[in-house]
Amino acid sequence: MLSSVVKRLNCYWRILATGFSFLAFGVGGLLLGLAVFPLLNLFVTERHSRVLAARHVVLVVFRAFVGLMRWLGVLRYEISGLERLQRRGLLILANHPTLIDTVFLMAFVKHADCIVKSRLWTNPFTRGTVRAAGYISNDSGTGLLEDCIASLRQGSNLIIFPEGTRTDGPINLKRGAANIAVRSLSNVTPVIIRCVPPTLVKGAKWWQVPPVIARFRIEVKEEIDVLAFVEKAGSETLAARHLTAYLQDYFRKESQSNAAA
Repeated sequence: MLSSVVKRLNCYWRILATGFSFLAFGVGGLLLGLAVFPLLNLFVTERHSRVLAARHVVLVVFRAFVGLMRWLGVLRYEISGLERLQRRGLLILANHPTLIDTVFLMAFVKHADCIVKSRLWTNPFTRGTVRAAGYISNDSGTGLLEDCIASLRQGSNLIIFPEGTRTDGPINLKRGAANIAVRSLSNVTPVIIRCVPPTLVKGAKWWQVPPVIARFRIEVKEEIDVLAFVEKAGSETLAARHLTAYLQDYFRKESQSNAAA
């Protein structure tokens, strides 16, 4: 009896704490857009330096946000292989099971760039951040591929979710990420994200918390050699097709082994 009451109270607390976390995220986004980044524009006139500074601000704020959620008891997390991200010009591909996967990765990846939905450029809570940090909009059309390649060549660590959206079922990758890897000859750094029990999945409301605290396990794997695919295929188109098939099988196997563990 006492145990069930404690569990129920814990569940109510995590609902309140989750709501507070999202409120803090929204207020933080507004403050960044209205105060922090305008000041940055005044004091850092060179655009590239300003973008790098803005991305560092995002890293610090997102890491604080993740820490807040852990402190409030909303979630727990562990990260392995983080040392593999201590370089520049990485193409980081990750599966996408939850709403806050992007926040997790950008909280721990220095010089991070990413592709963001076009609606975030007009959202009052996010537009200041995505514009100041110079992220890539997904409505760039034919220029999207070139923007991604340019980002990698400038030394940014480009984060992509090759599924294109949150997925809590079988992983199905789009070919865009492989095209970027092949065209830029950038090795792939895979990241496997697992959340048990599932939370903040596609279609779920923020107040639908799991019965026990969600535990995230994020594993940065060894990089995948892209040049080998290009040399074997003989053409970029065929190489991208083969790499997509390989990555899809890779992510499916890794996710399954992670679930079994």
